[in-house]
Amino acid sequence: MDKQQLAEKVVDKMMADDAFSQWLGIEVLDIKPGYAKLEITVRNEMVNGFNVSHGGIAFSVADSALAFASNSYGRVAVAMENNISFMKKVISGDTLFAETEELSIGRRIGVYNISITNQDEEQIALFRGTVFRTQEYHFKENN
Repeated sequence: MDKQQLAEKVVDKMMADDAFSQWLGIEVLDIKPGYAKLEITVRNEMVNGFNVSHGGIAFSVADSALAFASNSYGRVAVAMENNISFMKKVISGDTLFAETEELSIGRRIGVYNISITNQDEEQIALFRGTVFRTQEYHFKENN
């Protein structure tokens, strides 16, 4: 299996087992080794008392993008530290896109930026995630 096929297989398995990403309505638009692009539409039950999207929604779609991108090489990677900066409000009905940029991938640590944009291509948030790459693999044939 080549690297692209492995990335797709890993993300298909992860998404099938990820009830939270499914509940959010995340759609995987593109997967490559070290890269993910996801889409989500903000629903009424995702807004807070100010009638704007709860910050956890943008954080969650970015966290899923981080997980898919960092695990796409076949090794199990888990988040060590994440942070997010919000730039623009999000309302019900908005479509968000989370797109990863792999900044560094090492034997044990990976660092990613995830840009979150809306349907008008406006950046609404920037997420930075650091992952720990374990010695475990998603599939035995990739050991």
